Amino acid sequence: MRFACIQHDIAWEDKPANQGHIQQMLAESNLERGSFCVLPELADTGFSINTERTCEGDSLGWATAMARSHSMWIQSGHVHGTPSGPVHNCASIVCPDGTVLGSYRKIFPFMTEAPHYESGARLLLARCNGVHVCPMICYDLRFPELWRLATLAGTEVFTIGASWPARRQSHWRSLLIARAIENQAFVVAANRVGHDPNTNYLGGSMIIDPRGEVIHEASDGEAVLQAELDLADLRRWRRKFPVLEDVRHHLLGNVQIESVDFDQLAISSTDH
Repeated sequence: MRFACIQHDIAWEDKPANQGHIQQMLAESNLERGSFCVLPELADTGFSINTERTCEGDSLGWATAMARSHSMWIQSGHVHGTPSGPVHNCASIVCPDGTVLGSYRKIFPFMTEAPHYESGARLLLARCNGVHVCPMICYDLRFPELWRLATLAGTEVFTIGASWPARRQSHWRSLLIARAIENQAFVVAANRVGHDPNTNYLGGSMIIDPRGEVIHEASDGEAVLQAELDLADLRRWRRKFPVLEDVRHHLLGNVQIESVDFDQLAISSTDH
């Protein structure tokens, strides 16, 4: 299955401008139908804590229309809620037919984000054309226990959207590679570029294989990365070097995991 990530500059709190820009980048990318495309965190507003502003207008309908138009999977980074609350920082997986398969609410809001965006309570494990995908958001990258629990639940590809600041860029790269190695999983990571009123962003979006080898890596400009991920190779690697079989489950905590399956969704839709 082909995965991609869009790395773009984000106009501050301007949904129409950002949505139009993403649509243009996707149209020019020549991604094949059926691909899975990951967008950065809060891709249509920027990392704003002004929830009165970020909750205004359409947050997800445009992504469902884009997925349907391109017959493509879209992981959209967006706000969900109303200014009166609660408000969540979300990553939603949209099917090629425009159906929202599921939404993940960021479990670990960043320090300054936490008073404004409520923490989520569960992971999302989505089966997309037979591939088990788990979306993450930015600061979640610093909490490896979350990734391990997702892996033990069956995750093969982690997709993470971020607004990761330039001053900690080296952490971004090192942690992404570490998460891939320790979980023997693909990692598809989309970071933004440009600047907002608070900080600068250097991109560095990446696609990494289960051995921690970087397949593609963006620089500090706008870009679309894409790669065909060999899931058979992932499964062979896990069998050849079965680290995950030695995990001591009693040392880990627990987390709720919502499992959604596009194939079952399609069957359900047919039956009704």
